[in-house]
Amino acid sequence: MTELLTLHKVSKHYHGVAALDGVSFDLRAGEIHALLGENGAGKSTLCKIIAGVVAPDEGTLYWQQEAVSFSSPAEALARGIAMVFQETSLIPSMTVAQNIWLGDEKPFNSLRGTAIAAQQFLQTLNFSVDPTALVATLGAAKRQMVEIARAVRLRAKIIIFDEPTATLTPEEKRHFFALMRRLQAQGITLVFISHAIEEALQLSDRITILRDGQLIVTDRVNAFTRDSIITHMVGRTLKQTLRQHERPPRPPGERILSVQDLSMGNLVRNNAFSLYAGQITGIFGLVGSGRSETAKIIAGIYKRDFSRGGNVELRGKPVRYRVPRQAMKDGIVYVTEDRKSEGFFETATIAENLYAGLLASNQSRSVWVSQQAQNALAELWRRKLNIRTLDPQGQVVALSGGNQQKVVIGKSLVQRPQLIIFDEPTRGVDVGAIAEIHQLINQLADEGLAVVVISSYLPEILTLSDRILVSRQGRIVEEFSAANASEKKIMYAAVH
Repeated sequence: MTELLTLHKVSKHYHGVAALDGVSFDLRAGEIHALLGENGAGKSTLCKIIAGVVAPDEGTLYWQQEAVSFSSPAEALARGIAMVFQETSLIPSMTVAQNIWLGDEKPFNSLRGTAIAAQQFLQTLNFSVDPTALVATLGAAKRQMVEIARAVRLRAKIIIFDEPTATLTPEEKRHFFALMRRLQAQGITLVFISHAIEEALQLSDRITILRDGQLIVTDRVNAFTRDSIITHMVGRTLKQTLRQHERPPRPPGERILSVQDLSMGNLVRNNAFSLYAGQITGIFGLVGSGRSETAKIIAGIYKRDFSRGGNVELRGKPVRYRVPRQAMKDGIVYVTEDRKSEGFFETATIAENLYAGLLASNQSRSVWVSQQAQNALAELWRRKLNIRTLDPQGQVVALSGGNQQKVVIGKSLVQRPQLIIFDEPTRGVDVGAIAEIHQLINQLADEGLAVVVISSYLPEILTLSDRILVSRQGRIVEEFSAANASEKKIMYAAVH
């Protein structure tokens, strides 16, 4: 394979701290190259330099042995480099079809013609997305599909995927992996950032591992094992992060929440289940199964049907929340799966986001914001959750995905909830941070909280849960104890 793009001793600093430190890296024509590392290792910064999003402070880029400098993504795209971002860059007020053709429209076109062309193109990718739907109405998984489709349609020579499978179901992942193989067969170079080590071992030709802004190793995939990758990533040996329970499931405590005949349109239909203190309840289901919608009804984000919407009881008392603040005051919080759109104020600091969570709860009675209390709260939770940042006073949007997730979790925990719902808690989070978040979730259950974990990743469900609920077509269809659950049983219940 010939070298298509080469980076020589590239560095990038933020606030005097090196996000990349003298990294030399190359991409070869027609290869699939996995880029691995913990959150904050420099993976996204490296890819943004390649895609022209940010400029390096030092070093040189060579495109087919010619020195180049990209001052914008448009210049990189002109050379044939496209990037699919983890947090999508779609325009919410436009349709799927309009976003796919954005910037490449014909002088004269019709919405109908654009929608038909988009429908045909999406079908070739095996993506089930309505081309006439507004992007604002799509879930995280569907938006990711549109982002991928737009990059593929540009016919770039290099396509960079940042966590492309984080929101996809197992079936959607299979289609996406097949798509990557088809693109590779066409001679396209694919770079993908992933925290799923198994995906890197399965798909890639070469793997590069970064740690603390430095390139640790680049080699062919057959030179790595899962354990060796983890050792390179974290600089130490980790025990297997995701594994079956090694202790008996926690027994149920007090019944905190009871749901009967819960309904909301066609998304949630006659749902019924209970949640208990001191226990982790895992909820598994494919996209569209109603699992997140059910959680959002409980947390007051969505409203159940006014007539025949069912009943929700909190410690035996009927409740119906019109807004999330009412649920928060009763000790119910929801940690969203879409942290960028729903989880934090991106232009605010860590301290401001954490204090906003406190102000929304019953814990704060003051009408004034105390800067001293705000900073003290931020320092406390930065230590508790190991939130790593180059600039303590910087905006949350500048943090890595894993540290952003910790801020979202911290903003919920400062409210001292009695029932906490985690929706995809480790999406886009590295293997080291996964272990930290899992430890925190277990600690919350040990302290007597009722904990719900919604996840598309079956090993995570099996690792954390004391009992497992399976959602399909808007309602819970099966329940398993941790002792008798298996991936095969859970997936069968979710599909059939």
